[in-house]
Amino acid sequence: MLRRTTVRRLTTLTRNKPIKLTPRLLLSTPHNVTPVRTFASQLAQVKTPPNLQNEPVKNFGFNDTKDWDLLRASLTKFTDEGALQVPLVIGGNKIHRDQTLPQLNPANHSHNLADVSQATADDVRAAIDAAKRAKLKWSQTSFTDRAAIFLKAADLISTKYRYDMLAATMLGQGKNVYQAEIDCVAELIDFFKFNVKYAEELYGVQPIQTSAGVWNRSEYRPLEGFVYAVTPFNFTAIAANLVGAPALMGNTVVWKPSATAALSNYLLLTILEEAGLPSGVINFVPGNPVEVTDVVLADRDFAALHFTGSTDVFKKLYHEISSNVAKDKYRDFPRIVGETGGKNFHLIHPSASLHHSVLSTLRGAFEYQGQKCSATSRVYVPESLWPEFVNVLSSKMAQISIGNTADSTALNSFMGPVIHEPSFNKLAAAIDHAKEDPELEIISGGGYDSSQGYYVQPTLIKTTNPNHEYLTKEFFGPILTAYVYPDSQFEQIMESIDSVTKYGLTGSIFARDRDAVRAAEENLRYAAGNFYINDKSTGAVVGQQWFGGARASGTNDKAGSGNILSRFVSVRNIKENFYELTDFKYPSNYQ
Repeated sequence: MLRRTTVRRLTTLTRNKPIKLTPRLLLSTPHNVTPVRTFASQLAQVKTPPNLQNEPVKNFGFNDTKDWDLLRASLTKFTDEGALQVPLVIGGNKIHRDQTLPQLNPANHSHNLADVSQATADDVRAAIDAAKRAKLKWSQTSFTDRAAIFLKAADLISTKYRYDMLAATMLGQGKNVYQAEIDCVAELIDFFKFNVKYAEELYGVQPIQTSAGVWNRSEYRPLEGFVYAVTPFNFTAIAANLVGAPALMGNTVVWKPSATAALSNYLLLTILEEAGLPSGVINFVPGNPVEVTDVVLADRDFAALHFTGSTDVFKKLYHEISSNVAKDKYRDFPRIVGETGGKNFHLIHPSASLHHSVLSTLRGAFEYQGQKCSATSRVYVPESLWPEFVNVLSSKMAQISIGNTADSTALNSFMGPVIHEPSFNKLAAAIDHAKEDPELEIISGGGYDSSQGYYVQPTLIKTTNPNHEYLTKEFFGPILTAYVYPDSQFEQIMESIDSVTKYGLTGSIFARDRDAVRAAEENLRYAAGNFYINDKSTGAVVGQQWFGGARASGTNDKAGSGNILSRFVSVRNIKENFYELTDFKYPSNYQ
């Protein structure tokens, strides 16, 4: 049990009324780190822990009763005592504002999970100032000490706070337990641990050539200003990487979390604080996206945008940053790193394994209600396979369980709610339009209900038009559009897949014929930044499949690889000469 003296000091999650704190509830205070000499940790050339492996995913199977019991206990911490109070965190100080925004449970929108303090313009400026004040000390902190914080945070999530992270993500973001386990536990831990390894490798890249009497070396400085991280609702792990990657490299961060993920994101920050993250390194400023961004982008020391969200928002930010560069507003050219939307495809070849391609398509389209930037949203099926393909797919779709994935009676549901009312309304409108469009036919699903939660049935729509808007527009929900092509037009359909949409994120080819695989891999080279052969278009794993797309899908900096870390450093090359000149003349001058 926690000691009484510890409980008195804890202010991590406060509520509208007093609560009884349980041992596993995340409770911590900011750490005031005593300044250290930066050379102390460099008395030896340290190596990161060897044998790095991806975090195992717990299955939460029928017999995993201990895991289920621990999860239920964590869920009650966030549901039984009223709305939690989520503050701003600026320079390590927790600041509660009168203006708050509720974070509702999308599975039960009458249930307010948290009242999230909203940052004012002055708060954003204070967060920027805190980031600047913390910058020098953090940038001079040894890599050993920076890495240790993220490695410890990873281990805390793997053990002490695993079920709390699951509960916060399931309740706030509508994930079922398995999707949450993949996201806010396994992938998040992998980001923190693999990034440490990637950073070590990056620091080790040094000039490969030198001359007699010279020592050439490179140092990887953090960016000169601060980083602005804008994080999405759909992956807690993405939020962790967007703030964690630049911070690991010695940068300080102003973090604007998604309003619909503030609970899990705040929980993550408190874990980082417990792991030893100094005050001011990451500053947490939930608030109006436009108002927060306007203040950030107006600051001279804005150094980088790390963004995951919609393509349209990213374009606006890109334009504003570029305009400010032209006006000489910034000290440097800001780095712009973004991962945005997708209209991801499955291409089924006549030689494909039918059942495997059906099940892969179902998972790719409807896992987490299709709310993944990599979700399968269009499928191209040959005429010869379509009758059986659609029969099997429709049959399997009818077996999908839908419910409140964080409710004790529905914890094993396959699908939950979509994230909020605007998303629900957008998807409902798309389904209603499909009922009236002569080029569209709803094959399966098509239902929706927001009376208690924001529920949308998995929906399969067939189109007769290979250029239809439903094959080009991202809905970000459980809507899959199918186009049936003549078997003889495999080559032509690849041209359509490549050209019909502006996106280039993920895509898959299903075929046993190796010539078909080779043709798809070549002809769809720029249609997907992550290309899958006989596998669904979702589920990239850190260290295994580096993730990101180009075209309108982002800057393709590959989260889950070392490439992305290079965007948050500015290299300085140093040449040290050991020889002294004895004359200014060249040898040719003595002729």
